[in-house]
Formats: sequence, C-alpha cells, structure tokens
Amino acid sequence: MQGVNNLLCLYRRLLRSASIYPSRNRMGIYEAIREEFRSNVHLDPSAEETQKKINLAYKGLSQLRQFDETVMTGGKSSANWQVTMEQNPMPAPADAERKP
Repeated sequence: MQGVNNLLCLYRRLLRSASIYPSRNRMGIYEAIREEFRSNVHLDPSAEETQKKINLAYKGLSQLRQFDETVMTGGKSSANWQVTMEQNPMPAPADAERKP
C-alpha cells in the first residue's frame, strides 16, 4: 500500500507543479501528466519498466519545480534566482523510433 501512496503523492506533486509552470502550454503539460498516469494505472509498480517510468516522472517533477518560486527562493520573496538545465533532460526512450 505504501508504494501506491507514494505514486499518488508523486502524481499530485506533478499536477501542482505543472499548474504553476510558466508556459503557454501549461494546460497541455497538465493534461499529458493526467493521461500518462491514467494509461499506466494497471502496471505493476515493482516491474522494471514501471520503475523506469516512475524515475522519469521524478525527473520531470524536478525539472518542473525548478520554476517554482517557493522552491527557488526557499519560501522567501527574492528577485535573485537562477535555473540550471541539463543538456538532454528528457532523452527519448530506447524503444522510440529514430528519424533519419
């Protein structure tokens, strides 16, 4: 049951972070998160493929939270902050088709 609670917490945190993400595509990101979780609700949380998806979700959460003012400022209002992005933050899955 603990694993299910952790996934539900991850889902909620992703939705909260997506809802304040500074992008014109904010609602598209929000809906994509909902659809992804709904389409994978039947997966076994202990399976290796599921663990990869969960790790990717945590990475996505980390990236969304980089733009959360509370996280950036430690809860204090401040205009001085910075964001550091990875070169390839969301690599294509190994089974994705590659375009020539």
